[in-house]
Amino acid sequence: MQKIILYISIALLSLVNSVVAQEKTFEQKAKEIAIQIKTIAEEEKRALKAEVEALDKAVELGKMTKEEAKTSKAKIAVERAKNIETKIAEQEKALRDLVNENVNEGESNDSLKKNSFSIPGGFKSKNYDKNKSENRTTSQTVMVLGFNNLVTNNMVANSDFGYGRSIFSEFGITLNTRLSNNSNLLHLKYGASFMYNHLHATNNRVFADINNQTILVDAGVETKAKRTYFKNVYFVVPIHLEFDFSKTKVVDDKKVFKSHTGARFGIGGFVGVNTNSKQFIQYEQHGYRIRENQKGDFNVNDFTYGVSTYIGYKQTSLYLKYDLNPIFKNNPVDQNNISLGIRFDWN
Repeated sequence: MQKIILYISIALLSLVNSVVAQEKTFEQKAKEIAIQIKTIAEEEKRALKAEVEALDKAVELGKMTKEEAKTSKAKIAVERAKNIETKIAEQEKALRDLVNENVNEGESNDSLKKNSFSIPGGFKSKNYDKNKSENRTTSQTVMVLGFNNLVTNNMVANSDFGYGRSIFSEFGITLNTRLSNNSNLLHLKYGASFMYNHLHATNNRVFADINNQTILVDAGVETKAKRTYFKNVYFVVPIHLEFDFSKTKVVDDKKVFKSHTGARFGIGGFVGVNTNSKQFIQYEQHGYRIRENQKGDFNVNDFTYGVSTYIGYKQTSLYLKYDLNPIFKNNPVDQNNISLGIRFDWN
């Protein structure tokens, strides 16, 4: 089932090229940035693996002690993590610049053509024409805020993570293409986003990497529950088939199509790459407030893919996503992220 969903997502990505030729330049640039992020993570992790294997070999040959090798491993892990963070930050900036460029171009074209445009929150410009159809492809800024947790043994009940404290957010842009010339019902919605999954463990526990398995252990100190959490960040490409029930008017015997003015329902999925994993631990000791920021592999899967759906009215909807691949690679029991939140699609 997971492979089928993955293949469908890839097929939908390919479909985008043939459906919306006029958006190819923007889409291609976004894909290139995603590929760069994926390549950076893979190259740095391969280099880290090679360096670790070299250190293990040196221990076997008696050229260094296990303690020296352990220290060196920790040092190079930090260096590689910094390399990934620095290089990905450059790609994130490129993505932001691309989005800003696309938005600016859209606003410029709308001004020249006296078409409609809006700003986040739904406030229309004075040039908004109710009697003119939108372009067949429109763009939106997307923001999702909600709650995140893990499904263990097909259950989310009795979770090891706080339901109210473990949160989920997503920020990105989408392109929305009406698939028919004569109907407003079916749309293809696709884009690029950053997803943030937070997990706040209960009972004063934190994640630890033990024998290549990531498990919860006692923190050893009395942590601040609200400020101690584990976070994964993903760069993803979401794709949805959207059913838009916005009313279609007829003006001068011509149909006027508007999106996001009525009830909407979307179903689809996403594929992406993990950009970083961090654990934040805060506690007080001897009168001092101490905050530890741990960044590393944590045996988190490099890639993510899953299914998602939303239902709502106008620009606001209820959003649900489920990661089909487990969060950790080698754990004996698979645990999958599930997130529920409120989604905003601002034209």
